[in-house]
Amino acid sequence: MENLIFCLNATIPIFLTLMLGLFFRKIGLFDDTFVSRLNKFVFNAALPALLFLDIAKSDFYSVWNTKFVLFCFFVTLISIGISTGLSYLLKPRNIQGEFIQASYRSSAAILGIAIIQNLYGNAGMAPLMIIGSVPLYNVMAVITLSLFAPGGGKLDTVKLIRTLKGIATNPIILGILTGMVWSLLHLPMPTILNTAVDNLGKTATPLGLMAMGGALKFGKAFARPKPLIACSFLKLVGYEAVFLPLAVLLGFSHDMLVAIIIMLGSATTVSCYIMAKNMDYDGDFTSGVVMTTTLLSSFTMTIWLYICKSLGLI
Repeated sequence: MENLIFCLNATIPIFLTLMLGLFFRKIGLFDDTFVSRLNKFVFNAALPALLFLDIAKSDFYSVWNTKFVLFCFFVTLISIGISTGLSYLLKPRNIQGEFIQASYRSSAAILGIAIIQNLYGNAGMAPLMIIGSVPLYNVMAVITLSLFAPGGGKLDTVKLIRTLKGIATNPIILGILTGMVWSLLHLPMPTILNTAVDNLGKTATPLGLMAMGGALKFGKAFARPKPLIACSFLKLVGYEAVFLPLAVLLGFSHDMLVAIIIMLGSATTVSCYIMAKNMDYDGDFTSGVVMTTTLLSSFTMTIWLYICKSLGLI
């Protein structure tokens, strides 16, 4: 029971904060414009500040783990390959690109950092997990959505180049890299700067979660129930069941294992819906997966954390 309460304390507050965003939208406190600006603030300012400070104040030599970063990269790549193979079973295949993207792309930044903070009080290994997986998320999303567009697709090189440029200038990645350089150079952290950046970083988790909840929309989201169930199962259960035992065998534990659990089994990010719409899909299927995985992830993540906590792995 103690282990279960430990895990619930890490996941349920996150789910409730996310639902606050949905509630605020329903009562008119949030609208599309406000949610969009809130998302921009979190990803362009608050999250980079939080990640920068966590890394800058740590000993980077003791934090960096090449094995962990490579594991995150290759597991993400293999997951994309599995999703692509399974997508050929869809009938009709007009949602093939959406299925692939929604089944592998996690809310690694917002949900991931929130859970690790609740467990350990800081971002833990989330920055290294982001380095290993998030750039690949974005590049492969453009490739799959282009190649598997309804009616036959081709690689949109313009959007791919734009995505690569976006990764190079991604504020979250830049925040992580700046923190690394700060730590490597052993630069001092003045109290005034530390307090100001810390105050900014503290807004990332609550505002990011509420923006995520406020972005949820229903509409025609559940028009394809069987593919939606299959995609949601892969996102929340399938990849965890396949790769989590491998992570344990390779010796990952504590905050590294928690970061892997989040990478593999957290809810599909709202960014999937935005990218699908930008790539000329209707986005209804993606919206359904985002909502389903968001609503169910509080239960599935609790279960995965509980199993690992009971086994003494976290």
